[in-house]
Amino acid sequence: MRAFDRGRLRTPSRLVPALLGGVLLVHFVVPFVAFLSRTGASNVVAGLSALPARRAIRNSLLTAPVATLVSTLFGVPLAYALARTSVRGKRLIEGIVVLPLVVPPVVGGAMLLTAVGRFTPLGRAALAAGLPLTDSLAGVILAQTFVAGPFVVVTARAGFGAVDERLEQASRSLGYGPLATFWNVSLPLARGAIVAGVVLTFARAVGEFGATMMVAYNPRTIPTRIWVEFIAGGIDAIVPLALALLAITVVVVTTVQRLGHVPTVVDG
Repeated sequence: MRAFDRGRLRTPSRLVPALLGGVLLVHFVVPFVAFLSRTGASNVVAGLSALPARRAIRNSLLTAPVATLVSTLFGVPLAYALARTSVRGKRLIEGIVVLPLVVPPVVGGAMLLTAVGRFTPLGRAALAAGLPLTDSLAGVILAQTFVAGPFVVVTARAGFGAVDERLEQASRSLGYGPLATFWNVSLPLARGAIVAGVVLTFARAVGEFGATMMVAYNPRTIPTRIWVEFIAGGIDAIVPLALALLAITVVVVTTVQRLGHVPTVVDG
């Protein structure tokens, strides 16, 4: 009887959060179901076979991995420095890292234009060297890195922050230097958070639209091509490319979750 009473008393405490969370879950699921139900009204194969669609997919698959690699190479060391050092102005640095996440992407694109646009000193110099930083694949990468890069920094910083510093101190006491300790101790222990950040960065980069549209409307990526198709033909016209974008992100996240042990919503 006591066990039954305890279970009955605990039920409302579990049911209420489940019901409240279920409302948000339904809000996530319904748009997907509604959109996927329209796939029958569009010739997906023909849409993806068109030259503009193939070019957009190619451009996204070229630029998003580069933006992710750049963000990871520079972001992971920055995350470690933020997690392990206490310097003057650290909160300002953290604020700068987070700023691209809260600034609307279109505004972020405008900021980039003021820094690397054709009429800026940096933009003119790059153009003279034959590497335009706007309306080019380089411009797409700059926009994607600006918007998506903070994800790997924020998640990796959390991962490094969860690593017991005594383990690093033990490594140093055994004669390993700072770099060897970082590579053999800190990095492996924070791997799950870092991989999660890399996945989020790639997913955000491949789906980036606002900043990319401002900095490099051409050559078109999948999101900018989706916008063009939507203006010309409405929702049904964007179904093929939208499905391609969804498939790319699902495949990447699923693969890395299986191989890289990315933490899931329910971490067993």
